[in-house]
Amino acid sequence: MTEQRNTPEVIIKLWDEGDLDLLRQLNSPEMTVHFGGPETEEKILTRHKRYYEIAQKGTGRMFKILLLPHFEVVGSVGYWDQTWQGESIYEIGWSVLPAFQGRGIATEATAKAIASIKSEKKHKFIHAFPKINNPGSNAICRKLGFSFMDECDFEYPIGTIIRCNDWRLTVGENE
Repeated sequence: MTEQRNTPEVIIKLWDEGDLDLLRQLNSPEMTVHFGGPETEEKILTRHKRYYEIAQKGTGRMFKILLLPHFEVVGSVGYWDQTWQGESIYEIGWSVLPAFQGRGIATEATAKAIASIKSEKKHKFIHAFPKINNPGSNAICRKLGFSFMDECDFEYPIGTIIRCNDWRLTVGENE
């Protein structure tokens, strides 16, 4: 007899114009410690617009993460077109509010985003670039079957170079 893991039930829903407050919560000093600190309000507004327009442009998708059964908005996950080492890929990233971290929510939501990517059949690989000293995000990559490629320097946010791990997941046969 198999017993079901105690995994949180989450759904992901496309980012929309009403999700600005979530982005502001995700922009706290605690949440941006691995990304160089909080962004200005102007940058947040620009990012918010990019998030809700990305699916319309066909260059990726951003989602809010909802925890069931109460549909609490607890974070974000998304993917977008990127060129990495001369190859067209999807880059994927996630963020879960501090009160909800450590419960498997990011892993479950990222798995759902990967399923969305697979349905698109656009790129062969997904890459994630967590900072080398971000154990939670690196663990998510391992749990979801990403292969560790190497440490690398990565620009995020624009103008800031950070030391990351390059994780890759194969999702397609060709581009």
